[in-house]
Amino acid sequence: MPTRGRPPKPVEQKRALGNHGRRPLPDAAHVIELEPIREIPEPSRELYDQGRELWDRVWTMGSTWISPRTDYELLLVTCEMLDEREILRAKVLATGEARERRGLRMLEQSLVSNLSLLGLTPTDRSRLGVAEVKARSKLEELMARRNER
Repeated sequence: MPTRGRPPKPVEQKRALGNHGRRPLPDAAHVIELEPIREIPEPSRELYDQGRELWDRVWTMGSTWISPRTDYELLLVTCEMLDEREILRAKVLATGEARERRGLRMLEQSLVSNLSLLGLTPTDRSRLGVAEVKARSKLEELMARRNER
């Protein structure tokens, strides 16, 4: 069931912008500081090609906000889902069966949901305060080209 109203702001964003709603924030002493990972952890269960590629890519690109302590299992399940998607997709393309196609679409929705929970969509990264998505204006493009010369 969809939620109504604005999505909740992460506590980190409230601290950075100021707590204008004056609601109590969790004690800063309970904040977990993430250290960027130095080495990609090995998955505890077998992953196939697509899942392993996602595993390595997420630990590499999301190393500033993905934590082996808190995100490991969710990422592992997500990678397994991607492997399952590849198998199911091949079956759907071969047979075209409607029931399997519905299953594939449901699996894809769950996959996107998990990627979102891990902060791997532009919107969710901006909510985490990790990145801001901004299109370059024509003036910015011209200035960048001029500076490159």
